[in-house]
Amino acid sequence: MATVGAVVGAFTILTGPPAIGKTTVAHAVASNAAGPTVHLVTDEFYRSIRTGFVLPYLPAAAAQNEVVIDAIVATATTFARGSYDVVIDGILGPWFLQPFRAAAEREHLTISYVVLRSDLVVTLDRARQRLGRELTDVAAITGLHDAFAELGELERHVIDTTGLSIDATVAAVRSAVASGDYHLA
Repeated sequence: MATVGAVVGAFTILTGPPAIGKTTVAHAVASNAAGPTVHLVTDEFYRSIRTGFVLPYLPAAAAQNEVVIDAIVATATTFARGSYDVVIDGILGPWFLQPFRAAAEREHLTISYVVLRSDLVVTLDRARQRLGRELTDVAAITGLHDAFAELGELERHVIDTTGLSIDATVAAVRSAVASGDYHLA
């Protein structure tokens, strides 16, 4: 366990609906960081489940999602204890923040929470361009887009990427984290 004053890393949670550019942006942010930094792609944790996998956006996935989030938090915390900053990208809405907050409090870590969001038309257009194993189901993407539409007190953590290039989005994320305005209390 980290002690007060120990050198520890910080968490940056980069989230938003599918096809918003989280992985591309997180990769750039982590790859060009000033200090030791890890990029955790939460999709890889889900892809590790070989049997019994339930699509994470379905109600039947609740127990699976709790286990996966616990694994992500444990992994991120281990890296942070080792003085790595951790950029975590995935669909991590407010409904998943409590375990991250608990770990941050316990380990004396800072968490920045950055939500990338664009309008639905742009999001669906980006989804149509996706390749491989990425989610392209319009109904699922629309539902997850809607889940990030109204964030209440976390609305101040949103960066609208509708008209931004990847480079501009990366710069906006770096600026947001550096400002301290996107830290979770």
